[in-house]
Amino acid sequence: MDVENFNLQDYLAEGAEIIVKDAIRASLKNPKESLFLARFAKHTRRASKIRQEYERKGQNIPIFLIASITSSCNLHCTGCYSRANNSCSDDAPLNQLSSEEWEDIFNQAKDLGISFIVLAGGEPMIREDVIVKACQYDEILFPIFTNGTMLNEDYLKLFDENRNLVPIFSIEGDMEVTDSRRGEGVYNQLLNSMDKMKRNNLIFGASLTFTKGNLNDLLSREYINQLRDFGCKVIFFIEYVPVNEDTMDFAPGDEERDLLLENLEDLRKEYDDMLFLSFPGDEKTSGGCLAAGRGFFHINSHGGAEPCPASPYSDMNVRDSSLLEALNSNLFKSLRDGGILLDDHEGGCVLFEHKEEVERILNE
Repeated sequence: MDVENFNLQDYLAEGAEIIVKDAIRASLKNPKESLFLARFAKHTRRASKIRQEYERKGQNIPIFLIASITSSCNLHCTGCYSRANNSCSDDAPLNQLSSEEWEDIFNQAKDLGISFIVLAGGEPMIREDVIVKACQYDEILFPIFTNGTMLNEDYLKLFDENRNLVPIFSIEGDMEVTDSRRGEGVYNQLLNSMDKMKRNNLIFGASLTFTKGNLNDLLSREYINQLRDFGCKVIFFIEYVPVNEDTMDFAPGDEERDLLLENLEDLRKEYDDMLFLSFPGDEKTSGGCLAAGRGFFHINSHGGAEPCPASPYSDMNVRDSSLLEALNSNLFKSLRDGGILLDDHEGGCVLFEHKEEVERILNE
């Protein structure tokens, strides 16, 4: 990659167009989904023009926002960075953003040209009130990263009527691997939820967390075929983020990232009825880490603007500021301008490796 001539905005805009085109192709047999995606493609072109106008003024607007709409969860998954960071609990914490406050955030995001808002948690389907608000914004696609245990008839009706909501079920592999991390019986609950989505002709995806040791299994055609047979149309490969120094060895390195990139290209050719994505993606080809507003940023359940869900640091709250002001916070600007996000690292999360520097910026 020619770093000097690399344009992040063009890179992300082109990537968004590819995502939408691939999604349309993957949903050709689903008229409702195809119709929505055709309209959404027009919205993404308008959103791209909005971002380009901001860029001409010297302001980068990321195409993605990650919104942790709750810090409550009904599972205790092994290695969960949210629980490790004490940002997730069993009970509904006090002072979380209301559905009206999230509605305002979604409206600001639309006006800024943000096209994708990932709804995360905790377990986001606990907050049906917020997901209902998201239905109003068909200019934005809302992937809902869920453990799949809370799907009911009300949600099935909601997903059928609002195609901008796309559940992404978190699954670790087969029953033994999934249940060992997420709890006994969760795998079968996931399959039951996938079956309900398939029987109702609804698009859904799967989120596969890959580590240094499990990537080959997740990339096997046998496993991909299983997911396709369940009705899965979108697969996210999510890079494992270490929760402490003891789990650094699980973080993928360059060898695993190269293997994933090679296989993604082949999978996209072999399975033209499915969409394959990776997060955070290859940092070499994307000019470094995309956190802190370079390509995405995170709003936690209490309104704190954070560089990334795995980097729970914030110096600004959207209750007291706009999204645009949050993007220009001292923390975000220091991370973007100080070179940390472009730094070479051993694997895993660059902000995790530089957490002492991040904390120093917060204390300046």
